[in-house]
Amino acid sequence: MPAFSRYKNDSFRPDFRGMQSSEAMNLIRTSIETGEVRIDRIMLLTQADRLEHIAGAIYGDARYWWVIAAASEIGWAFQAPPGTVIKIPSLKDIERLLG
Repeated sequence: MPAFSRYKNDSFRPDFRGMQSSEAMNLIRTSIETGEVRIDRIMLLTQADRLEHIAGAIYGDARYWWVIAAASEIGWAFQAPPGTVIKIPSLKDIERLLG
């Protein structure tokens, strides 16, 4: 299963052609607020946690770190100190939204 890259401007689906990563992140956040995307899990970040490791363990692909960052309203993985509440959205919902 290919991961969605936040570094590409390619389309996630035909009607999102040219979507920037910031637009995709805002869409994820809005879709969580409206209930279109479910939160499967909530975690408290520890000193040893990194978003790409969490994404790899939960989604099977570390490149999904930015989906967790978007859901958790974190700009970059480096802006997530220990104690940050991390929201893990449903990957199926994200794929339906962006795929």
